[in-house]
Amino acid sequence: MIDLRPVAHPIGKIVIALGAAMTAPMLVDWWNGDPHWMVFLECSLVTVVIGMLVTVVTRGRYTSLKLQQAFLLTSGIWIVIPVFGAMPFVLGQPGARLVDAFFESMSGVTTTGTTAFPVLDGLPRGVHLWRAILQWMGGLGIVVVAMVFLPVMKIGGMQFFRSEGFDTLGKVLPRAGAIASEMTVIYVLMTVACALTYMMLGMTGFDAIVHAMTTCSTGGFSNYDASFGAYLGGPEWAASVFMILASVPFIRLVQAMRGDYVSIWQDRQVRTYLRWIFYACAIIALYRLLYMHQDQHPLELVRETVFNTISTFSGTGYASTDMLAWGHLPLALLIVVGLIGGCTGSTGCSVKVFRYLVLFEAVRAQIRRMHSPHRIYPLRYEGRPLEKDVVDSVMAFFTLFMLTFGLLIVGLSLTGLHPRTALTGAWTAIANIGPVWGPEVSANGSVTGFPDAAKWMMILGMYLGRLELVSVLVLLLPRFWRG
Repeated sequence: MIDLRPVAHPIGKIVIALGAAMTAPMLVDWWNGDPHWMVFLECSLVTVVIGMLVTVVTRGRYTSLKLQQAFLLTSGIWIVIPVFGAMPFVLGQPGARLVDAFFESMSGVTTTGTTAFPVLDGLPRGVHLWRAILQWMGGLGIVVVAMVFLPVMKIGGMQFFRSEGFDTLGKVLPRAGAIASEMTVIYVLMTVACALTYMMLGMTGFDAIVHAMTTCSTGGFSNYDASFGAYLGGPEWAASVFMILASVPFIRLVQAMRGDYVSIWQDRQVRTYLRWIFYACAIIALYRLLYMHQDQHPLELVRETVFNTISTFSGTGYASTDMLAWGHLPLALLIVVGLIGGCTGSTGCSVKVFRYLVLFEAVRAQIRRMHSPHRIYPLRYEGRPLEKDVVDSVMAFFTLFMLTFGLLIVGLSLTGLHPRTALTGAWTAIANIGPVWGPEVSANGSVTGFPDAAKWMMILGMYLGRLELVSVLVLLLPRFWRG
């Protein structure tokens, strides 16, 4: 029998922190004279009390987690937080139904960025801040999970990074605290720098804070129906820089904070990520310049292309224009880069650059073996050997990711959605990207008109995609509960 107390205790503390965070939007609404602040007060009290009860009931000294408990903890956090995070959306504005409120909360915590609310303009400021807080907390949480838990659980080849100064086996909880503190410092500094930059470029203080939180989490929630289209020009360039920073490995940012600036550029993942971003932006911009004959100044077209391409590549999901008007080739390329995503150990989403590099190494070695079957071709990454279990884990992740992606497309199609809507809905959910394109999507990108069954499927897709699939699906194995 698995002891659930070491799992429930940290979850209870996180619920307390979530309830405490609700005081921020409460104070914002109170300051603005909006009676909606009472909703956040009530939700905060309920959340804190429940978190405290769980923490008290499960109190004890926990210094380690078994493997099963680590799986349960990571999977449980991303279920519990959206449940409590959805409460203000149901009890207050916009008075959402359960499915829409839970969709919005899950989209926030998983940093997906797709909205189920029909209208964003006019909602209380506290609601906009709460959506941003959910994404900001989710972004930090996934970085800690990627550095602490996934290497221990050997998910998707992440065990390769156990030598990055994060040997957590047998001492997950103490190391999690140490790692989280360093990551939090970087995360907070980046968010503050982003907010100050936005303010200097013309954003109001509130808009700058909201967009800084959703930029650095690569989440993409905006407090406008026009998304980032409300702030064109300089803010787009600034957002592009911070989206890239947020989607590179946070361990490299920690090293840079310590004075080791070379490690960022020496990281093969980072170099590849920047190169692929340049290729994607160049191809789309040239295509639009040469074939679309759009009545735009070339510099404006380049800025628009760079911002929206980086937003999709990093999994942020902001939009400053209608990307469907770019043509078929750019749209297809955006779907491809969305399935690549950012770097491991970042707030970025999707498959991650590291896994593609491992896949390419494995394919290259296999082609060489076909030419010279008696030679041995060891797989290496940045000079280090790639163990067989790392390659096998990456291959298993790719297979499971694409299979789930395909099943999600079929499932969404069966709900009656247009094929393009089903494709992009599955794409945005499983890769945690944000935009959905199709006739059922509203003008502000909302999926409010989707059937409830489609929304629940997308919720499941967001959940599975954010937690790297295997860490959730392993819970379905009877042997897991016997171990």
